[in-house]
Amino acid sequence: MPSFRYELRCEAQGGLRVAGVDEAGRGPLAGPVVAAVAVIDRAAAGRKLLKLIDDSKKLALEAREKAYEAMVASGIVQFAVGEATVEEIDRINILQATFVAMRRAVEALALAPDIVLIDGNQLPRGLACKARTIVGGDAHSYSIAAASIFAKVTRDRAMARLAEAFPGYGWERNRGYGSREHLDALDRLGLTPHHRTSFAPVRARRAGTASAPQDEALTDG
Repeated sequence: MPSFRYELRCEAQGGLRVAGVDEAGRGPLAGPVVAAVAVIDRAAAGRKLLKLIDDSKKLALEAREKAYEAMVASGIVQFAVGEATVEEIDRINILQATFVAMRRAVEALALAPDIVLIDGNQLPRGLACKARTIVGGDAHSYSIAAASIFAKVTRDRAMARLAEAFPGYGWERNRGYGSREHLDALDRLGLTPHHRTSFAPVRARRAGTASAPQDEALTDG
């Protein structure tokens, strides 16, 4: 379960305002990559709210939505989101696009943090504050876990809207990941402007060299 131990360590070392950063959507074949930043007022955060916050990958859809809405309604958690478009992903690669989304999220936060805790093992360049990485941070830090929920719910909602505009791909269910449903739809319906042409399954179909579709693991992130 998450805790505030990393936040407390940063505060003890002079980081007065600590934020968590995480992303959603690195693996899908379609849609943007979304990052979020979250700052939790520890003094005001009660046990009832904190019990809702966990790594978004561990939470069912209903639990993520409930946590998202509770954090927004509480006024205790300040957050911002940023994204990188499909065009940016294809131009600079998914890792660099993820870093772009993270920088945009941090820059969009109303009150800049002194330090950000980032899930993973690589730091984006160009952040306007100190930063440190935590591998598996969304399972260990409340701030990162909160950011993971904001990023995941924001992206899922965006993919649901895209699914209405581009029916048949199942994006409201697979969120753009390479499920059999999605791959079959690519073969049947072709590409949309929201497909990542730099990703192998999409690139192969664009070139007309795709093999028979196979199930791919669906993972959040």
